[in-house]
Amino acid sequence: MQTTLKPLTMPLPVSRAMRKLGQDLRDARLRRRIPVAVMAARAGLSRMTLSKIENGEPGTSLGSYASVLFVLGLEGRLADLADVKNDELGLKLEEDRLPKRIRHSSTQKAH
Repeated sequence: MQTTLKPLTMPLPVSRAMRKLGQDLRDARLRRRIPVAVMAARAGLSRMTLSKIENGEPGTSLGSYASVLFVLGLEGRLADLADVKNDELGLKLEEDRLPKRIRHSSTQKAH
């Protein structure tokens, strides 16, 4: 029995974000006047993979995106994508779980 791979389906907001990221990377490359062949070589990628990145194709590895960011001098932003300080929802949920007040046990009162 032969299995076929389904195309990678992404939620629409994720697809849009990937396309925007690809376009932003392409624009950054063009602002720096780096030709496709040079960019691909510096990032250690094929021209086809660079094209997929610039088109925002979701099946391209994160490592390839990271290499392109490095060549553009933008790799520092990658480390902050899921940083706790940028996780407003997670911080709010954590805050909601904090106790409203703290009661001391009788053994702690003696100190």
